[in-house]
Amino acid sequence: MERMRDLLRHNLGRSLSGLSVADRLDAAWPVACGPAMAQRGEIVGFAEGIVEVQVQDSVWLDQMRSMGAVLERELARVAGVKVAGIHFEVRGSRPKGYSKGPR
Repeated sequence: MERMRDLLRHNLGRSLSGLSVADRLDAAWPVACGPAMAQRGEIVGFAEGIVEVQVQDSVWLDQMRSMGAVLERELARVAGVKVAGIHFEVRGSRPKGYSKGPR
């Protein structure tokens, strides 16, 4: 079963190659982390290899941080993007006037 999952992830990665980096990361996110986690976290930025993810609440923040290395590796592999790290934060925790910059 693990081999089939790897094959599907590889094929998805190849099919995403024509998309922008932001679109590839967005499409790869639910595959990399699973549907339950994907519903509770959203990729909101990518700069200099760092993926920014806003998380539903502090419980999911702790869960995603504990799996950070796995999520980083899987997201990079599925999206075909070099990921140097993932920064997680709870939605609404940024000060007003913050600009996430280009994706």
